[in-house]
Amino acid sequence: MNSPSVSVDSPTPAAWEELVTAALLGTDRRTPPGCAPGREAPAALLDTAAVETVRRRAGLQPARAARRPRPAPDDPRPALPPAAARRLAMLLADRPGGGGGRRGTAPDLMELLPQWLATVNDRGFAPPPETLPALLDAARGRTDLRPAALAFAGPRAVWLARLNPDWRFALRATPGGGAALPQLDDPAEVQQLWQEGLFAERVALLSAIRAREPAAARDLLATTWATERAEDRLMFLDSLRTGLGPPDEAFLEQALADRSRNVRATAAELLSALPGSALAARMAVRAGACVALDHTRDTPTIIVEAPHECDAGMERDGVVAKAPAGRGERSWWLGQLVEAAPLAAWPGRLGGRTPGEIVTLPVADDWQGELHAAWCRAAVRQRDGAWARALLGSPAAPEAGGPGAVSLAERAKLLGTLGPAERAEWVAGFIATHGLSEAFQLLGVCAVPWSGPLGRAVVDALNIARDAGSYPWSFSGVMGLAERCLDPAEASRLDGLLAVPDETEDASPGAGGYWAEAFQRLVTTLRLRAAMLDELKPPSPSGV
Repeated sequence: MNSPSVSVDSPTPAAWEELVTAALLGTDRRTPPGCAPGREAPAALLDTAAVETVRRRAGLQPARAARRPRPAPDDPRPALPPAAARRLAMLLADRPGGGGGRRGTAPDLMELLPQWLATVNDRGFAPPPETLPALLDAARGRTDLRPAALAFAGPRAVWLARLNPDWRFALRATPGGGAALPQLDDPAEVQQLWQEGLFAERVALLSAIRAREPAAARDLLATTWATERAEDRLMFLDSLRTGLGPPDEAFLEQALADRSRNVRATAAELLSALPGSALAARMAVRAGACVALDHTRDTPTIIVEAPHECDAGMERDGVVAKAPAGRGERSWWLGQLVEAAPLAAWPGRLGGRTPGEIVTLPVADDWQGELHAAWCRAAVRQRDGAWARALLGSPAAPEAGGPGAVSLAERAKLLGTLGPAERAEWVAGFIATHGLSEAFQLLGVCAVPWSGPLGRAVVDALNIARDAGSYPWSFSGVMGLAERCLDPAEASRLDGLLAVPDETEDASPGAGGYWAEAFQRLVTTLRLRAAMLDELKPPSPSGV
């Protein structure tokens, strides 16, 4: 078959784009360059494209060879055991299924990856190089994985990130954007990086010095504080949370006069976390003027007189004058004063009572919720365990299940100030009394794996919910937490829950089967977690 004649000299530098346009629109609507319209136009288009392809390839000039990248840095950590390396490949290959529906009995491997990463980082192993691309892809898709994934990937993650724009987050997440910090003992190098480095490099430098020598970091920041941008001052000031102590007070007091409202607020927050600071003393005086004890009533009662104005001194000390929408100004100002006042000042103000005795006092005129919420924030900010215990109260108390004066969200934050064992004991008591319907937030702050009493309380509550005949979907959040947080040693205790129970008349249709499926998935996941932990054990000295 003879092809229609094509003028090979017709194409111009823009001819390729014209050919692409003609191909996309069709030769009926756009005539290809260098050929006539008609039935032969499609063949002419292909011939012209072939000629132009040859022309483009023949016209390419050899480019200068790219500079060969430097070799990836060595990773001195011991190699991952072979079984654990295979497990990592399985975890990274798993992807969340789409379309919803029943989960079945198969474990959700992607939900096990964070725990696997935490364990492997604790053991100090290095990843197989061939898994690094998949590991970075997983961290790219899930920001919650990034810190642990990048710690496991090690120095080679930064090396790879410089070669692939999709992994640039590794440069941002790595202190200094992957740049090596100078020798911290070399003042000249430190000063050069502080004066000339990129913002991320300077933040990393300040954080590294702060962790090692808090006073030196503060002094370094003071040398350029007045010339820094407001948003940079805010980030630098935030680094002082590490190692915060009384020596930082003078610098933070100066920051209370900063031009930026956000900088002033952060400085005030840091000062209020120092109960012995001058700001804390000023706040104690202000808050004490608003809260007093009325002895004229039959029962000693706390009375509250909220501030009538927010003066310049209060604003300078970090009190935000404008209340959020729907919030009264006076209650807004009161909450900020009480939150920033040192908790140690209240026993003396309220008749020498202990925190436990203070929180049980009645509060007049419906101020209890506002006052207790501010004390909760103060306890969390000042890490005061005695006040946290008092505000939490007994987990078996009726008001612990809500609503009460302290919300479940506030209780979860208060629990964070206690030690892991005490935290788990309180939540176990809460679940034994109130069940699982309100326990999700509280379980989320408990250490992993859950302690024996807490794990048994969760399993017992799930068993009670199953016997009640409801569907397990109402407890899917708690069940998901149990899969990740229950001690794998508890798997054997669950074997009796795997059978499908007999359905009672008031049970939801098919609920027993769904519960058996959920418990089967829980047991399978726990045993998989046990195998994962066993695979990450360091080899014995004998090599056996």
